[in-house]
Amino acid sequence: MNEFIEYFKLGLFHVLDIKAYDHILFLIVLAVVYQFKQWKKVLWLITLFTIGHSITLALSAFGKINVRADLVEFLIPLTIFITGLMNVLTARKASVGKENQNLFFALFFGLIHGLGFSNYFKMMVSRGEDKLVPLLEFALGVEAAQVIIVALILLFGALIQSIFGVNRRDWILVASSIVIGFALQMMVDRAFW
Repeated sequence: MNEFIEYFKLGLFHVLDIKAYDHILFLIVLAVVYQFKQWKKVLWLITLFTIGHSITLALSAFGKINVRADLVEFLIPLTIFITGLMNVLTARKASVGKENQNLFFALFFGLIHGLGFSNYFKMMVSRGEDKLVPLLEFALGVEAAQVIIVALILLFGALIQSIFGVNRRDWILVASSIVIGFALQMMVDRAFW
C-alpha cells in the first residue's frame, strides 16, 4: 500500500507541481473549448492524455525508446503552442469537430509529454523488478490531478462567461492566447539547436 501511495502521489504532483507548469498549460488549451455539460468528452480528453503519457513512459521504462531530453523539452511547449494556435484559429467554430480535434491532440501530444518524465521515471522503477504496477499507480495519480485541474478550468470558464458575460469564443481566444505567450517563451528558452 505504501508503494501505491508513493507512485500515486508522484503522478499527482507531477501534474500539480507549479514548477512544471507546462502540464497545466497544456490542459488549459485542451480543455478551454469544453463546457461542463460536455463532462463525458472531458473525461475522454483526460484519459486519452493519460494513455498517451503512459505509453511513452512504459516504452521508456522497458528500454524500448530513448529520446534526447533537450529535444523533448522543446517539443512539449511546441505541443502547447500548436494546440493553443488551433484553438485561436477555430474559436469561432467552437464546435463538435474542434472538440474532437482536441481529443486527438490529447492522445498524440500525451505521447510527447510522457517522454518528458520518462528518464526520471525509468530511474525510479529500475530499482525494482516490477515496472507495470508502478506505471499504473503513477498513471492513476496523473489522471486524478488532471481531473482536478480540468474541473477548475471548466469552473473558471463558466464563471467568467456567466458573471462577466464573456462569450465562449472570446473566452477560448483569450485563454488560448495567454497560454500561447507562455509556450512561445518556453520554446525560446528550451531551443536545442
